[in-house]
Amino acid sequence: MTDRLNLTPVAIREAMAFADTVFGGRPWAMDHDGVASAVFSQPPIGTVGLTEAQARRRHAEIDVYKAGFRPMKHTLSGRQERTLMKLVVERASQRVLGAHMLGPDAPEIIQAMAIAVKMGATKQQFDEAVAIHPTAAEEFVTMRMREPDPSDVGQVP
Repeated sequence: MTDRLNLTPVAIREAMAFADTVFGGRPWAMDHDGVASAVFSQPPIGTVGLTEAQARRRHAEIDVYKAGFRPMKHTLSGRQERTLMKLVVERASQRVLGAHMLGPDAPEIIQAMAIAVKMGATKQQFDEAVAIHPTAAEEFVTMRMREPDPSDVGQVP
């Protein structure tokens, strides 16, 4: 047990790295950054990359974008279920450091976000993507209003 990220897909990838390195003559190491994870609760949670608190500790300045909304499909069903999404962005480079979601289909949507985070996508690249409407995932590419920085309003995260 490595006790780094206790997830089955991580263990499989670590085993592949070990086998390729030791037995296959193709050395490589598992990269533990940007691994997506999910909690299959009701509602489900999906996350990839740094949390807001981790980003604040590691980077000089960050921007946080949030979307809280009631999915359009619930306007027809009458359900009051809401979804929350967050992007954590390094201010200087505009690189997306983390993406987080609480709501229906969060694990499926975060898996796609993991590719963008792993590739070092920027907030501008997210903004330039054309949204599929009406979907929950479109919120990740239509967030435009940055949350107030806690230091601006005298709060500590």
